[in-house]
Formats: sequence, structure tokens, C-alpha cells
Amino acid sequence: MVLQDHSVGTFQTGDYVVFACLFVVSSGIGVFFAVKERKKASSREFLVGGRQMTCAVTVIGAPSDVYRFGASYVIFGIAYTFVVILTAELFLPVFYRSGITSTYEYLELRFCKPVRIAATLIYMVQTILYTGVVVYAPALALNQVTKFNLWGSIIATGVVCTFYCTLGGLKAVVWSDAFQMVVMVVGFLTVLVQGSNSSGGIAAVWKTAQDGERLDIFNFDISPLRRHTFWTVTIGGMFTWLGVYGVNQSTIQRCISCKTENHARWALYLNLLGLWLILFCAVVSGLIMYAFYAGCDPWTAGYVSAPDQLMPYFVLDILGRYPGLPGLFVACAFSGTLSTVAASINALATVTYEDFVRQCCGDISNRAATWISKALCVVFGVACTSMAVTASYMGAIVQAALSIHGMCGGPMLGVFSLGILFPFTNSKGAIGGLLLGITLAFWAAVGAFIYPASPNYTNPLSLSTENCTLLNTLIYHTCVTNLLPCITSRSVLAESWYSMSYLYYSTVGFLATVIGGLLITVLTVPSKPQDVKPGLIRPVCDLFCFCSEKYRRLCWCGVNHAEEKMDLADLDFGTAWEIHPDQDKIIKTGRNGKKQSYDLQDEAYNNIAFVPDTTGQVMSGN
Repeated sequence: MVLQDHSVGTFQTGDYVVFACLFVVSSGIGVFFAVKERKKASSREFLVGGRQMTCAVTVIGAPSDVYRFGASYVIFGIAYTFVVILTAELFLPVFYRSGITSTYEYLELRFCKPVRIAATLIYMVQTILYTGVVVYAPALALNQVTKFNLWGSIIATGVVCTFYCTLGGLKAVVWSDAFQMVVMVVGFLTVLVQGSNSSGGIAAVWKTAQDGERLDIFNFDISPLRRHTFWTVTIGGMFTWLGVYGVNQSTIQRCISCKTENHARWALYLNLLGLWLILFCAVVSGLIMYAFYAGCDPWTAGYVSAPDQLMPYFVLDILGRYPGLPGLFVACAFSGTLSTVAASINALATVTYEDFVRQCCGDISNRAATWISKALCVVFGVACTSMAVTASYMGAIVQAALSIHGMCGGPMLGVFSLGILFPFTNSKGAIGGLLLGITLAFWAAVGAFIYPASPNYTNPLSLSTENCTLLNTLIYHTCVTNLLPCITSRSVLAESWYSMSYLYYSTVGFLATVIGGLLITVLTVPSKPQDVKPGLIRPVCDLFCFCSEKYRRLCWCGVNHAEEKMDLADLDFGTAWEIHPDQDKIIKTGRNGKKQSYDLQDEAYNNIAFVPDTTGQVMSGN
């Protein structure tokens, strides 16, 4: 038996240099464009990315999840596929053709302002909760590789992101994202190459993972209580990410900034390739990490304090002898967090100012508005940093992040689906369904936090410490105890409702919102489909070419989509296409749906959920 000592060092000088350089480049891009755009009196800064799918949560959390629970995480690739298809074919056409710059503006156009405000409040809660997890993730890595105090790392990360945000608009987030994606892929590939070599090659990694049951991917158990099965990941994962990808302000604003609808659609499909690549790298990294530590699990042996520190620990272990490479990986996680958190804070500040401060205080001078916005950035920066401390008690960061997306995003997806798919849904049904969905989703999620599911349902795979040099009886007994099912008595509710897979929170919220909204609509006075603007509804039957014209009109439920097809440009959908007094361009839309002489990246507001009331000129193309 060969004993292993996996105690590793910390950052060396070269690592700090690489980390600092990449961090400065990523930050410098944002600062450069912020200063540049400020020189343009008529420009509007374009901020995207409040919620990236490939941030520190993916880099650090996904490999750890594969390490502990197996490669079933790869099934998310199927969920991503459905998410992108539904977003491109179902939601994107409505948002793009209606000309809105905010998804929440759609809810006011389709229903009423209270629905919009309710959805915005949910968005704010979701963003604060998720941003806390995003801040916590790189702080864990920083704590592991530098031995800097964890709470100090959290505060430092939050302060840097808040400062970054208060610089002003971050139009360069798009460029920063591109740079950070390159860094992320390079970091992953470095780990894959060196990790597989250190583990004896891909064949050895595959055999070790297979022996450790990490390759038992397809579990078709239909029980909703199982953490990861084919159905929970495919169905639950689809609803979870559809709430983020299909109706989220950050993603939709990226899409409607494209020149044409087809460009936006192809951008989504190309993005799918990037998602598959990052997912593949994360899953393989987790398998390699398991093969490397098959005989000595650092978490059980006490080398790391949390499972999510396994990936940075592994990087230091295999790349520590190559100065600069560990710094590259940590920079990969940290730089992505910078733009994600800064964009989230800025979006929260803008939403609060536009819909609450501005509505209550009336006319505010530009100078006062600037200071109020910066103060709101600081307030929300403190709130998100404080939430990061709470995130340390929420368990694995991937599960925490997806749980937040599920319990907030599921009901949001439901209310948008009520508006887009069901023409007769009224405002009472929308607000009632949304409240029902958010109540049930939060009930399940909070209950699961208080009464965690037993290992019988989560099914953590075995981890060994038999080859660790620091192995002792106490550690061994702790390891065994943690893997045994809890034998204490639990209530029926805790063993059923609270033990539901975290991926189904979104499904519960979605179904409750849709079903509740439709029932309330039927019990009250349904909206007349003839009074609904065709551009706010997506006729699903039109997606299927084999449907005859007769059945298509039947499925339109009275909405005159033929008029929309005849003259889409004549429809007026609120203020989103209006032009501001300090701009000399005229918004002109042709019959083919293309935006002419109009660049949303230059004209759009800072990822706002509300568009200021302005007057302008809208012209229809011939």
C-alpha cells in the first residue's frame, strides 16, 4: 500500500504575477470603455451579463459535484439543448419583434404594472441571493490557494466588485466576457492535460472512475426525490435554465442587441457550443480529480474545509511546480466573478432607481441621480457581500446557485409563459399564479435548507482515505458517519416535499404559476384574445409546418396573427423603440423585421428593467 501525502503549498510569486496581470487586464477593459463612453454626451452605456452561466460557480463547483456524485452532471448538455431551442424559437421572436429593451416591460404591456413590479421584486431577490453565491465561490478558491482568511476573502471580493461597479457604465462587459471565456477554457485545458498525465493517462482515469461508480450516468428512476437522475437533470435542469436563459433580462438584452432576429437566433445556437465545451471540461476535470485522489480524499482527510475547495486544491497539487499556472486558474474564476457581480449590482441599482426612486421623487437633476445611483451600488454591494456570508451555509455552490435560479426563475418563467402562450390569461391570473408559484417554490427550497435530504436520496458516492498519511481513527469514523443514512426520525413532509430534488424547484414554480394562473383566469373574466396585440403572443402551432391554415387559425384562439404578418412594422409596443431627445437617429423598422440605422448596443440603457418615459419618433419602413 502506497501512502499519499497531498498537503500542498500556496501561491508562489509567479502565481501572484499571473493572477494580478489577468485580473488587471479584465478590469482594465471595463475601466477603459467606461471612461471612453463617458466622453460621449449622447451615448448610452450598454450593460449585459447580470448572470453568466459560466462563472466561478461552474469553474469551481461543477468539478466538485462530479467528484462527489458522478458524471451524471453531463446530462445537463441535453437540458442546455432544449433551453437554447425554446429560447430561440419561442421567447426570442416575441421579445425581438415587440421591440422592448426589457423583459419586464413586456409584462406591463401584456398585463399591467403591478405584475411588472412583482416580477421585478422577485428578480431583485433572485439577483441578490445568486450574487452572494458568486462572490462566495472565488473567495473559497482565494482562501485555499493563499491561506487568506475566508471571511476576509469574501469581503475583499465584494469590495472590489462594488468599486468596479461604481465606476459607471460597463459597456465593455461583452469584451470582458470574451476575454474571460478564453482564460477559462485555457485554464480548464491546462488542468485536463496535466491532471490526466499525473493520473496515469486518460485510460487510467476512465478505469478508476468506472471502478468508483462515477460513470454510472443514466439513472432512469422517475422518483422526484433522487438528486440527479436522467429525468431530474433533463426536465428540472431545462426549466431551471430556461428561467435564466429564456426570460431573463441579461440574456434577452444580449439577443435584442443583434442586428436581426436571425442573427440573434444563431448567436444563441453558437452559444450552445460554448456551453457544451465548458460542461465537457468541467465533467472531465471532476473525473480526473477523482482518479487522482481515489486513494486519499482531501475533503474527508481534512486537507480542505469544504468540497468546493477541492478544485483549487487540485490545481495547486498538480500545477504547483509550474509557476504561474495556478494563478491562471484562479484568475479564470475570479475575473468572471468581477463582471458578473458588477453587472448584477449595477442592474439592481438601476431597477431600484428607475421604478422606485424616480417614481417617488419625480424630477431629479442629473447630478443627484448620479450620486443616488452610486449610493445604491454601494448598498447593493454590501447586501450581496453579506449574502455571500450566508452562502457559506448553503452547501455546495452549484446546488445553491441552481436552487436560487429554480425557486425564483421557475415562477418567472411561468408568468411569461402565461402571457406568451395563453392569449386569454388576464392580469388577475398572472399575479395570482405568480404568487402561488413563488410561494410553493420557496416553501420547498427553504424547507430543504432546514431539513436537508438524507443520503438515501442524494446518493453521494464513496470516498476513500486509506492511503492518506494523516489517516487516523477519528477521521475514519467521521468519514463513515457522514456517509451513513440518517437514522433519526423525520416527519413525512421532510421525507417527501423537502427531499425533492433541488432541480425540480423550478418545475414546481412553473407548473403552479401556469395552472394557478389559468384557474384564476377562468374563475374571473378572461381577457378577450381580440384585444391582445398579436406581437405579444407566440402562436406555437406556427412552428410546425405540417399544421394546416385552418388548424393554425383555430390555435390562434381569436388573436389576429394574420394582421401581424401583413404589417408587423405598424404595431406599436410601448416606449422601447422610442428615441431620446439627445440622439439624432430615427428608429426605422422594415417589414422584414430588421432594425435599420439602429444599434441597440449604443442606445440601450444599463441592463435596466425599466425604460424611462421619454418621447420620440417611430417610423415604419416601406
